[in-house]
Amino acid sequence: MKSLHRQQGSETVEFAISASLLFLVLFGIIEFSVALFDKATLTNASREGARTGILFRPDPRDTAAEDAAITAAVQDYADQYLISLGGAAAMSIDIQRQDLTGDATFNAGDAVRVTVDYPYHFLLLPEFIGTLGGILNLSATTVMRAE
Repeated sequence: MKSLHRQQGSETVEFAISASLLFLVLFGIIEFSVALFDKATLTNASREGARTGILFRPDPRDTAAEDAAITAAVQDYADQYLISLGGAAAMSIDIQRQDLTGDATFNAGDAVRVTVDYPYHFLLLPEFIGTLGGILNLSATTVMRAE
């Protein structure tokens, strides 16, 4: 009878230890799944921007207007699909044109490189992940040739 009295609270302590580890693993899986989804979304957003950049436009091409259209395409896609529960995140979009034909104009055969950088802030475990760095920089680059 005496040994049963000493073990009365042991199940609660064991549950508290094992449940905390279980929830830590569970929330870690959820957190990194959201980060991987955001990475795939950034890849698709950079593709949408590159597709917009290689569209045929008659000469003379207005690169400032094209850059604005590319940026808008990336932002629209990211706003629609990106999971940013911590609020809107500032992403940086870099657009470069590569003159592969060597004629100093952007035409068929030349390439557009769209790079999107996004600082992913951890949502569920910010204090724990904060000791590991806190922010994961996601990046996606797409290069497409104009045809």
